[in-house]
Amino acid sequence: MKKIFTSMVVALMLMATTTAQAQVKLGLKGGLNVTQMSLSSDVIDKSNQTGFFVGPTVKLTLPLIGLGIDAAALYDQRDAKLGEDDDESTISQRCINIPVNLRYGFGLGSMASVYVAAGPQFGFNIGQKNYGSDTDGFKFKDSNLSLNLGAGVSVLTHLELGFTYNIALGKTGEVSVTDGAKVLTSKARNNSWQVSAAYYF
Repeated sequence: MKKIFTSMVVALMLMATTTAQAQVKLGLKGGLNVTQMSLSSDVIDKSNQTGFFVGPTVKLTLPLIGLGIDAAALYDQRDAKLGEDDDESTISQRCINIPVNLRYGFGLGSMASVYVAAGPQFGFNIGQKNYGSDTDGFKFKDSNLSLNLGAGVSVLTHLELGFTYNIALGKTGEVSVTDGAKVLTSKARNNSWQVSAAYYF
């Protein structure tokens, strides 16, 4: 992980010194995600979260063969069901996610190219944070940090299709359940599979 962040810093330094030669493209990005919630203990049944994301994106190609950076500001909504069939509740997480990825691409001819990407993602909760009560409920954190690992294909220099695995680097929230006289708590982490499409102008 240190190597990834070191690479990001080096890329940002190169970008600062070679901005005049860099190629910048603005675009719009959107897609679907399926998030698996993992708990530190089995205090409640849970299901995968499904949702979508959309927002503006920017891609900067450095004057080094294949090397670049992309970033976005994405509205991200995910819904999940907690509990059993007769006592089931739905929670919704609404965030602004800011992924910043270092990427490397190589051509498949003049019509298409393939890329791999990795970098941090910063998330800020803008929706409801608390569901239920302190003893029986779920609470999202105000912000979270995660890591993106992805790959994709660029077609005709404008369209980009990508596949990303987003790994939570800390807890996303905490769930509490009353069991008799005891209150059981568990930390929740959300890792996501994401499929996206972006169009650059």
